[in-house]
Amino acid sequence: MQSIELLAPARDLETGLAAINCGADAVYLGAAHFGAREAAGNPLQDIEQLTRYAHRYWAKVYVTVNTLLTDDELPQAEKLIHELYAMGVDALIIQDMGLLECSLPPIPLFASTQMHNHTPERVAFLEKVGFQRAILARELTLEQISQIHAAAPQIELESFIHGALCVSYSGQCYLSYALGGRSGNRGQCAQACRKLYRLEDASGQELESARHLLSLRDLNLSGHLPSLLEAGISSFKIEGRLKDKTYVMNVVSHYRQKLDQILAGSDTYRAASSGKSQPDFTPDLRKTFNRGFTTYFLHDRAADVKAWDTPKSLGEPLGNVKTLKGRWLTLDSSAPLHSGDGICFFNAQGQLVGTTINEVQGAQISPDKMEFLAVGAALYRNHDHEFVNALNKSAIRRKMGVSLQLEAASDGLLLHVQDEDGCQARAQISCALAPAEKPEQMRAILEKQLRKLGETDFTPLQVEINLTQPVFVPVSVLNQLRREAIDALLAERVRLRSVRHIPLTPNAIPYPQTTLTYEGNVLNDRAAQFYRRHGVQTIQPAAESGLAMQGRKVMTTRYCLKYELGACPKRSKTPTRLSEPLFLVDEQGNRLPLRFNCADCQMEVYFRSLPSRSA
Repeated sequence: MQSIELLAPARDLETGLAAINCGADAVYLGAAHFGAREAAGNPLQDIEQLTRYAHRYWAKVYVTVNTLLTDDELPQAEKLIHELYAMGVDALIIQDMGLLECSLPPIPLFASTQMHNHTPERVAFLEKVGFQRAILARELTLEQISQIHAAAPQIELESFIHGALCVSYSGQCYLSYALGGRSGNRGQCAQACRKLYRLEDASGQELESARHLLSLRDLNLSGHLPSLLEAGISSFKIEGRLKDKTYVMNVVSHYRQKLDQILAGSDTYRAASSGKSQPDFTPDLRKTFNRGFTTYFLHDRAADVKAWDTPKSLGEPLGNVKTLKGRWLTLDSSAPLHSGDGICFFNAQGQLVGTTINEVQGAQISPDKMEFLAVGAALYRNHDHEFVNALNKSAIRRKMGVSLQLEAASDGLLLHVQDEDGCQARAQISCALAPAEKPEQMRAILEKQLRKLGETDFTPLQVEINLTQPVFVPVSVLNQLRREAIDALLAERVRLRSVRHIPLTPNAIPYPQTTLTYEGNVLNDRAAQFYRRHGVQTIQPAAESGLAMQGRKVMTTRYCLKYELGACPKRSKTPTRLSEPLFLVDEQGNRLPLRFNCADCQMEVYFRSLPSRSA
């Protein structure tokens, strides 16, 4: 059966432990350096602690080393990778091909989505040079995923299913770097795509006033997991290494329930790790950070992609304001609200205004601020106080099933234990075996005490008392026997855990291209050496080498402003006529020319001035 993985983000140790407890089959996190989210680094001791905990359940830990590296940084990255391998980390997520020219331990390598894994040819190449997994571009349709799987059937395919969307193809965005020197490929993205922009045509006429014209909604594919499985996805990834613990708990628990429903009774798929989580809250994706949801391009171009009004979290829609009187309002819905809830709305100028609920009396709500609120305004809850409190107080634990069998030994008792994966252990204790004065009562006591697995990682499936006749056993003796058997079982699980050691074997498989521009992201000599060995003849240094970005393309995206404005010549029956070229203009006056590659359904964003075709 094929293992299917639910992969969760971990900002820190606490979040990673919570993700495992909520049922994640694997977590990914950054080390202190070289991760694509510079603000989400973790010390090695925390990564080691998380790894030990995850391995109890045969869950995995992946560490991101997925930035572009300079020549000076490669030795540090190589040292870090050896340290991660020594502590048992299960795989590395990387972007820089220069690492493949280093002396790496035999640790599985995953190709970061920053490597622009968007075609069958690119993913097939990754498979042939030694990658165990490709993290696919978010923009792919189901059909494109199926084509990649057919072209590279041996490599694992990982797909984002939830969270924030980069408007650009990942790894192909240089906007933050061009505008302020902060490179997304170096883990320093300033999220320039979430800024305010005006849209102007060739004559300078304003087509759209200042709005967040490159901002997208958040991905939500919770209703499409079976289709992704059928297309070849084996790892379902939740975005969010900067998100807090409550976000991760809620989202992981939601998707765990969805996947478990699919896997139940399946003859084809099984969960990639052990144990079951029983959340003591009801997961609800609307109640944690979201900008509204979209399926993006999964079923081709979707109509619900953009989030122009705000890049901030809206949360869950509550309804519209029905009445305003003094410090009170009522809604046209019966949404249950409570003191401490955070709510928000758009004022007449289109700005998002947030406030807190001070008091609720029946259908009447008293917010802290009433300014700019009008009858008919749509109200959202972006902080459910009671829901977040429930998550913070949650005592959710993950438990593995275990069967226990008690029998007599030559000088005492023997306890056999076997978990849901077939791992077995036993413990024996010397004690006198005096017949019980009340046999049935003693049998019940024996079973009750053996079932007391308490704060361990196990829950009893069945208990067998295989004694000729019940004997009197002190509770302290039973407890000691049970503890020793469970400790031995945990040790046996660690011993039997499947570990992949995969040494790299360099080859000269041809790369799909013979020329790389700065979009090939080659920042160090070893990366250039790798590509030359694979047949690339011309290599331009990465933008981060100090390349002047004036006039260069800084973003390639399938999201298209012409489509959003009803001006798409391919998809609109009567397309709006626009005077091109079009320009995005930010608040600092930077003019970003747009080009439209209609043949490939892509929009390109340039920095400041249109380049010539030969640039």
